[in-house]
Amino acid sequence: MTTSPTPTLPTPDAISAAHDRIAGYARRTPLLQADADLVPGVPVTFKLEFLQQSGSFKGRGAFNNLLSREVPAAGVAAASGGNHGAAVALAAGRLGHRARIFVPEISSPVKIAAIRSHGAEAVVGGARYAEAQAACDRYAAESGAMLVHPYDTAPTMAGAGTVAKEWEEDQARMGLPALDTVLVAVGGGGLISGVATWWAGRVKVVGVEPEGSRCLHAALAAGEPVDVPVESIAADSLGARRVGSLVFDVVKDKVSGVTLVGDDAIREAQLRLWRQWRIASEPGGAAALAALTSGAYKPARGERVGVLLCGGNVDPASLA
Repeated sequence: MTTSPTPTLPTPDAISAAHDRIAGYARRTPLLQADADLVPGVPVTFKLEFLQQSGSFKGRGAFNNLLSREVPAAGVAAASGGNHGAAVALAAGRLGHRARIFVPEISSPVKIAAIRSHGAEAVVGGARYAEAQAACDRYAAESGAMLVHPYDTAPTMAGAGTVAKEWEEDQARMGLPALDTVLVAVGGGGLISGVATWWAGRVKVVGVEPEGSRCLHAALAAGEPVDVPVESIAADSLGARRVGSLVFDVVKDKVSGVTLVGDDAIREAQLRLWRQWRIASEPGGAAALAALTSGAYKPARGERVGVLLCGGNVDPASLA
């Protein structure tokens, strides 16, 4: 399928077009009003994006890429800690394309199994994500396969931004007041780029990163993308060593800041989601909630806060 050229950076119009394009492929995930005792005096709404077919928001960007670009006979290639790979594998399988996914050694066996369950080939491409990306880039250059980047392209960011458009529409449809603030976990930055593009100037968008994997926080402090060490329980989904250059161009003017959370806080939020709501979330999916429950982000009384629960590819045994 061919379309008109995609702009370098995502726009609200591009997000609307992506939303129409992926309708019928990506699920419209529900909202959940959190219990009043979560943060007393602060109404909190969860967006249950882990209910996408592949277990994370990544399906939105994957389908938008494959439906808006010409896919060659060699198929598609992607590097991923797991979630993006599962999403690309799902989209390729649904649309009849070959897929080869490169994953690092730190990837969860649950996520590698998900990639293979959708018919894609999963190849271990190094110890960390950056090495898997390098292996993927070499394969795409040699084979002619279409590279589907997990975060640093306009189609990926616009696809991710559809979650914000959908969320805003459903808040209104349910008769809920508009949100004041949205907390979004950050890996490479594709999700927060799309969300911030949609809500720019209307809703405060706050990034949440693990203390041990803070590429956006470091980039904003340095004024440009920089390499950071990666060591966190959420590294398989929030473990990018360097924020994308296009991502940085978007978020430097549209994001209200980045909050850092420790691994203990992430783990406690993950367990609280399971104990209180029976939500099975991976650590990266629980990071945004950890900013609230740990006090790393302190909302004002009455502030209407949205928490994006972005991924649920987790071994249930780890929640016992």
